[in-house]
Amino acid sequence: MTVPPSEAAGPDAALEDPYAGGEADDEPEERTQEARAAQRELFAHTPGFILGPTASFGGSLVGGAQHGVSGGQVTGDVFLGGKTEIHHHGPAAQAHFSGEIPPERQDELAEVFVEGPAFAQALERLREERVLVLSGSHAGGRYAAARMLLHRLGVPTVHALPAETTPSALPAQLTQPGGYVLRGLPLTRNRPLRDTHLYAARDQLKKAGAHLVVTVEKSPFLLGVTPVVWEPPSARDVVRALVVSRRKGDADALLGLAPVREFLARGHHRPAEAAEFAEALAAYDGSPEALARLGDFGQTAVEKQCRDWLGDPATDLREKAFLISLAVFDHAPYVLAAELADKLFVHFQRLQNPDQPPSIPVFGPAATERLDFARADGELLEEQTDWGPVPQFSTRFREERTPRVLLTEVWTNHPSARPALVAWLKELARDGRPVVRTRAAAATALLALADLPSAVALLIDGWAVSRSFGPRVTAANTLTLAQLLNAPAVLRLLTQWCTDAHWARRWTAIRAFGLLTPLRPDLAGPALTALAARARADTSSVAEANNLVESTALLLSVGPRRGEMLSELVRLLYLDTPAVRALALNAFVRACDNAEENALVDWYADTGMYEADSARDLATLWRTALGDRAHTRQALNALRTWVLVAQYRPDAARALELLLPALVVTAADRDRLAHELRTMRAEDGFSRPALADHLLAVLHPAPATS
Repeated sequence: MTVPPSEAAGPDAALEDPYAGGEADDEPEERTQEARAAQRELFAHTPGFILGPTASFGGSLVGGAQHGVSGGQVTGDVFLGGKTEIHHHGPAAQAHFSGEIPPERQDELAEVFVEGPAFAQALERLREERVLVLSGSHAGGRYAAARMLLHRLGVPTVHALPAETTPSALPAQLTQPGGYVLRGLPLTRNRPLRDTHLYAARDQLKKAGAHLVVTVEKSPFLLGVTPVVWEPPSARDVVRALVVSRRKGDADALLGLAPVREFLARGHHRPAEAAEFAEALAAYDGSPEALARLGDFGQTAVEKQCRDWLGDPATDLREKAFLISLAVFDHAPYVLAAELADKLFVHFQRLQNPDQPPSIPVFGPAATERLDFARADGELLEEQTDWGPVPQFSTRFREERTPRVLLTEVWTNHPSARPALVAWLKELARDGRPVVRTRAAAATALLALADLPSAVALLIDGWAVSRSFGPRVTAANTLTLAQLLNAPAVLRLLTQWCTDAHWARRWTAIRAFGLLTPLRPDLAGPALTALAARARADTSSVAEANNLVESTALLLSVGPRRGEMLSELVRLLYLDTPAVRALALNAFVRACDNAEENALVDWYADTGMYEADSARDLATLWRTALGDRAHTRQALNALRTWVLVAQYRPDAARALELLLPALVVTAADRDRLAHELRTMRAEDGFSRPALADHLLAVLHPAPATS
């Protein structure tokens, strides 16, 4: 894939600022999307595991889950993903690809097997028809069910047929009495399973006195065949059955343990995973270490699932691309994940077969089949757009930890895939849809958490030094989200970039600080220090200075630290350079001129007016801005915004009543405010706000009558 020169720029790119000296050759969007709009876009489209309601930012945990692929041991012959499905409810065993399944293994499985809702129907059909096709979801326990169906029939032996057996070769394999199981028969358009294959097999089974169960995944290539659809038993039933068989006297106490309740509450575990958890529970010895292992089981299982998906050579490359795309677009429309998965598939093909032109099948598996393999669900949800809500078929992984584990796994343990993944993410960063660009940033933030130097070198720095606005915003979003995930050294990188020689890196870092602090109030102080250091240099272009002001203004949207930020801005007024003083006043006025929800006027009416220090500092900033010739007009515009908000909020009106007298020190101060209130216009542009007359009376109280 050819990367445009703007994105290929590296540390040695030209240092000139395209805004210096006249018109920029940049996108129009550069001048139209302000920081608050970028902030809304980031919050709207970032996946839930970073900004979700349960996310907690601190330490190395996000939402209580450790990020990154951690250690952990998974024992036993259980595979939770890929095309190979080995499922049993007994001790660890070797897979039997052909020949007789040892009777003791059948007996062990029978002790703990849970029949599930379709078992009785399947047993009756097998008894009558001698051959049965058992269809169901991937890793849903079909193989264990097939073995138990034959066991319940009382056949003397059960033979496992080779996986390579084709439908037409079935009769030749059925030569002995007893039972046969053909597991995971692969079906394609060129090799379907037809009713004629089953007729021939049934004739041979009658001659041999045998029965056959064939397991398949849900498939459109069953021609004339009516399978029994296997519905697996619940994870709760599987765990209880195995624990009761192992430790009958302690079963209730074990099932009441907190990690067990948490595991079962998730409700999406497949039988193999439930059986493995039950084995770990049956081995519980009451020690803190054993309890911790139970608590870590879910995370370990997710990590193993992701390793199996990506590492299984039998899994189609297109489906691996779909899994990765689904991880990036979790809780997003299915069509988005599927469309962009095919673009990733093209990059994978070019990487794997550079001499062959890439091709994408026009038609493929149904969405339900792909989601079932990915252990994901889909539902019709309302998606908010600029034109109102629209219905979209959205998807999500059943296990919410899957996206971050899967992306970390492909980045850290499959380095050969990096060139394709990097090219794909760069493509997403140039997409015209905000959700796509934001998800590219979120995915890259996870990669930075796993390997910051590589993520910066291969993706983030190229975006940061781009002359185009979009990639720089993606870089800022990425670094913001990486810091929320506590990726190492990001805060130091942002601080250094604020004074970097390259104007675009400075722009990126400044924007990132503004986006970051509303979500990490504890970083508001360091952010203001870094932004003031940049302003102190006093060499910014108009565009960079505007970005600096907008990002500093966002610091005043940090609820718990607003009072502290006001105090810091007052300090900068008196103790710093003229450039930093200008930054403080510009940022304050910009923050005040905002009527959106949770704006500074809302905070002042709710909280600030009742805090003596905050009320004093805010009045100082207002007075200074109104009295500074360079800021008077903008400050008066911001005051109009507060008046318009106060028309609909009695508490804001009361706050203005208390604030205005504190802004008057001289007669000139009173005259300036009075003139603004007399000439102020409401939203319609003609009438004067009714509140303006009341505030005029506050400024010029009537003389007391005796």
